[in-house]
Amino acid sequence: MAEELSRLTGLLYEVGLLKRYKRTGWLVAGVRDPESVADHSFRTAIIASVIAALEGGDPERAAFMSLFHDTQESRITDIHHLGRLYLKAAPNEEVTADQVRGVPAVVAEMVSGAVGEYEQKTSLEAVCARDADKLECLIQAVEYREQGYQNVQPWIDSSLAALKTASAKRLADEALATGSLEWVKRVLNGD
Repeated sequence: MAEELSRLTGLLYEVGLLKRYKRTGWLVAGVRDPESVADHSFRTAIIASVIAALEGGDPERAAFMSLFHDTQESRITDIHHLGRLYLKAAPNEEVTADQVRGVPAVVAEMVSGAVGEYEQKTSLEAVCARDADKLECLIQAVEYREQGYQNVQPWIDSSLAALKTASAKRLADEALATGSLEWVKRVLNGD
């Protein structure tokens, strides 16, 4: 049990690296201080719960998968799509299996199950979580564009094209038509 707890604690520290690792695609777009992988995963989980609720799925399951969808990047980092033309990363399920090796079985099964379901797209919740990943990227691109970064349109276009659910597509359309701070105006006006 002591060894399992030591490995589990190590996993918790490892996942903490995601707070320091930046999303590399934004560097290509010229964003000087892009969001971290953890920042992305947090909003992705919230978006996944929203999409799943709108689609009649289990919001908690969709959010849960989203929390683990990029944890492998603590080992392989966030490889930009350009880099993927030349580098072949191990499958996420394989990286996850290494990450959870030696932790309590109940934790290993929980994490591996979430990653496997997400990667295999075997449920409505997995589809919602994958849509959330793309929608979060689109929303982040809109925010960066509003901050003056001009090279983000390819991220908007590819994210929009990848969406599967009707709810994610409607949310994307609204995000593209709405400024990122319009909600503040509504709150201040008492709407």
